[in-house]
Amino acid sequence: MAIDFIGYAYAATVAAGGIFGYVKAASVPSLAAGLTFGVVLGYGAYLTSQDPPKPMLQVGTSLALAGLMGARWARSGKFMPPGVVCVLSAAVLIRGLLFHHQYLPLIGHKAD
Repeated sequence: MAIDFIGYAYAATVAAGGIFGYVKAASVPSLAAGLTFGVVLGYGAYLTSQDPPKPMLQVGTSLALAGLMGARWARSGKFMPPGVVCVLSAAVLIRGLLFHHQYLPLIGHKAD
């Protein structure tokens, strides 16, 4: 399996967003959440890069992040940053489901 560059870029973007939130607004929760999700997504990209790929962590984390940030986007009505993270997370989630469906036991295929 090839290296999951998109997954690593997504992880770095989430981590950078947390750092940016801390620098801009001194938001410690933003820093903690961004770095935590970034590290988990980075490890998920590593697992997705294995042969055979193991996409469950990346798919699950993207689902959680899309849901959390989507709810925040709906409450605030602001596209930046919750809408951006929600859309990116949904895109990575859909990508994971489409490209790795044969490795996802939750949607009817047996994981090896």
